[in-house]
Amino acid sequence: MSKLVFVWDNFGPLHADRCDAVARKFDGEHEVIGLEVAARSKLYGWAPENGARFKKITLVTGCAMDEIPLTRRFRRILRGCMSIRGKAQFFMCHYDDPAIFAVASLLRLMGRPAYTLGCSKFDDYERKLYRELMKSFVYLPYKGGIASGTRSRDYMRFMGLDAARVQSPYNAVSLDRIRMLAGAPPAPDGSGFGSRHFTIVARLVPKKNVSMALKAMHHYAASAARPRPVHIFGTGPLEGELREEAKSLGIAELVHFHGFCQTAEVSRAYGQSLALLLPSIEEQFGNVVPEAMAMGLPVIVSDNCGARDVLVRSGVNGFVVEPDNPTGMAFFMRLLSEDEALWRRMCLAALERSQHGDSERFAEAVEALIAEPVR
Repeated sequence: MSKLVFVWDNFGPLHADRCDAVARKFDGEHEVIGLEVAARSKLYGWAPENGARFKKITLVTGCAMDEIPLTRRFRRILRGCMSIRGKAQFFMCHYDDPAIFAVASLLRLMGRPAYTLGCSKFDDYERKLYRELMKSFVYLPYKGGIASGTRSRDYMRFMGLDAARVQSPYNAVSLDRIRMLAGAPPAPDGSGFGSRHFTIVARLVPKKNVSMALKAMHHYAASAARPRPVHIFGTGPLEGELREEAKSLGIAELVHFHGFCQTAEVSRAYGQSLALLLPSIEEQFGNVVPEAMAMGLPVIVSDNCGARDVLVRSGVNGFVVEPDNPTGMAFFMRLLSEDEALWRRMCLAALERSQHGDSERFAEAVEALIAEPVR
């Protein structure tokens, strides 16, 4: 049996979703193996995930990937890939990591196909010509890739990958898993319209732009007769500063900080939510968008979010706003919080569109990629 091998730094819930979906898709035609470089993540405190249908191999325990010295990291990843006997194809994230690049290059030389996985977009931040030229070099080992959406696919093609060998989506979630964990039906069913709150799920770091959402809450609270609260799930170095900002804006009683929470608790919060807010300054995709839409939630996202390419249709299942426009976000928040008929229409549209973010679509991208003949 041939093998499909997926290499990530650390396996969280979405990684397991994708591997399980691929295993279901091929149902014994290919063995699916997940290579987890390190047993924990430096950014996320999620519980270890093994999945149900694939074999997971952890290469290093007790640390995060970028805490492993480069030479040791290279040796472990290479040894892990070489331990896969027989015919295998490799799907590798972290193209910019020197160890991953070196292993992908050796795989290419040995005639073992390697594909890159990623969500970078050209507009993520200010680009420098020399850096982009250097970056295009590290794409050379790959025969193709799986990208997140329109802008992400364009960026991979800009980096030199054949357009016919770039598929999407990369970022995907098991809609069924989120709904099962939520313990409630997707909106507009379930909790009553009047009892729902706004939700933010994000690390509390500058690029997530949570400060803008607090300013939007201030404007919204000033204009709404009965403003709804916002619940924030996530932690980070800005938490103390954001708590103080909520106090200074006079909205502290409307802002609830929950810290980092596992997917089950976040999913239950989606079941009580009116809408998701994601005003990021830089956001390659935004995995919380398909999670929220799995529960039928409209979303208000910045135009920087890669998820809006595939999942968000402004005015249909959510709204797109500039990341420096809290007044605009507040306007959309008030619309959703006061117009139940509009909210219900958007919930149904979000549920329909959520299928584009299901992990089954990732499995279809894998199938299309390995079926495409190499030129």
